[in-house]
Amino acid sequence: MVKDSSLAKRERLRTDFDFYSRNCLFIKTKAGKLEPFLLNKAQRYIHEKIEEQKAKTGKVRAIILKGRQQGCSTYIEGRFTWLTTQNKGLQAYILTHEDAATKSIFTMAKRYYENLPTHVKPSINASNDKSLHFSVADSGYRVGTAGNKAVGRSQTNQLFHGSEVAFWPNAQEHAKGILQTVAEDDDTEVILESTANGVGGFYHEQCKSAERGESDYLFIFVPWFWQDEYTKEVDSHFTLTHEEQDLIKSYSMTKGNIAWRRSKIAALSAGGGNGLKAFKQEYPNNAAEAFQVSGGDGLITADMALRARKSEANPSGAFIVGVDPSRGGDRFTTINRMGRKAWGMKGYTGSSVDKLSKKVAICVKILDTVDPISNKKPDMMFIDAGEGADLVDRLHELGYKDRVKAIWFGSGALNPELYSNKRNEMWGLLACWLSDENLPADIPDDDEIHADLCASPYDRDAHDRKVLWRKEKIKKECGFSPDYGDALGLTFAEPVILNKKTRPFKPQKRKY
Repeated sequence: MVKDSSLAKRERLRTDFDFYSRNCLFIKTKAGKLEPFLLNKAQRYIHEKIEEQKAKTGKVRAIILKGRQQGCSTYIEGRFTWLTTQNKGLQAYILTHEDAATKSIFTMAKRYYENLPTHVKPSINASNDKSLHFSVADSGYRVGTAGNKAVGRSQTNQLFHGSEVAFWPNAQEHAKGILQTVAEDDDTEVILESTANGVGGFYHEQCKSAERGESDYLFIFVPWFWQDEYTKEVDSHFTLTHEEQDLIKSYSMTKGNIAWRRSKIAALSAGGGNGLKAFKQEYPNNAAEAFQVSGGDGLITADMALRARKSEANPSGAFIVGVDPSRGGDRFTTINRMGRKAWGMKGYTGSSVDKLSKKVAICVKILDTVDPISNKKPDMMFIDAGEGADLVDRLHELGYKDRVKAIWFGSGALNPELYSNKRNEMWGLLACWLSDENLPADIPDDDEIHADLCASPYDRDAHDRKVLWRKEKIKKECGFSPDYGDALGLTFAEPVILNKKTRPFKPQKRKY
């Protein structure tokens, strides 16, 4: 019976990381003490997501966006120690952004190994400052620094950890090189993680691609306020600003979280820096907030988008659909708006919109369907004419001329004193719609539209009018095209009158 119990325990150590970590792994606390590795909330969430993906696909491909010092690397190195010591033939490679980080992570890996209990500690036949090799299992650990474009290219690995990928100096080269050393086989794992480093670049592009479901990678976001240590004691006199009240309501934060946030913003503001912006990048509440356009806020701020995501409004007035056709690999996007409420955002890519007939079919279905939110068909569909002129022409031929209109972004604004062209006017009206705190706007609670709306940097012209960056420049600087933002902006193209034809038929009671 004792033997059976021992065998069951060994099997659990091999298959249950949570059980293994608290019984076999030791971490060094900030006080310098060795303690068993107990997963915190962020680590447990990452672990559950990764295990869920592995059970479904047989392998792990994950990209993690997190705040500073949330234990992500601690979890991954613990996981890879578990896998390489409990299985045969697994080679793990860790690539960091700088030498100091490489040394730190490898020190952590060696500490894990050195403190393993005897019954789970394999012998080693090679060890230096960049590798460990377990002789019997023929498994091991290697580390490298991203400064060298060719690092690790000639090796074969089953496990790969990319640390602080947003700060890799040669990220594209590593994607072509060392990331290709991991085969697309079962039980292989590639985990990329980082804090944000602005928009554009390999890491940001990979996060956006994973968010949209366009890659094999699982996107995992970890908010800062999940950390138990990110809190401070407050007394009965502690008062909240309106912004802080919104944060508590939206994210279930505590006053202690808010107090810690205040102190960190103050520290990041030392020397005249923008502490609030730095905090949002280093300790984001959501994925969209982490990636910020350099040069300050755009027409629409993260706070405005967040408030709209968490608000609820009833649809009223004309039912308008904005359509931003795809171009050069962008998404074909649609969204609905009725008064203070926007809903039903949809994006299409690739073969689903590679022909005009497919785009027409999407629009016809929208125009002919009684929407369950509005209880009617659209009164008007505005389509960006720059890439959708042929789409508009075809819809007119099919009999939708009274409900479909082409909008030229470069055409004149209805109010030229405030706006230089139609696109600036649409986005200006959209920003006003979102900024009204007395009548909050309601948008889908989605990180993608949040990011698109915040990708609205602008300059000023000779008449002191706000002029949005051209879409091509936003795509170049931010690494993505704000298609959902343009689709929602299109719903503000022109005033729309209610169309009696769009209302569902309701039988009238006969009078006798």
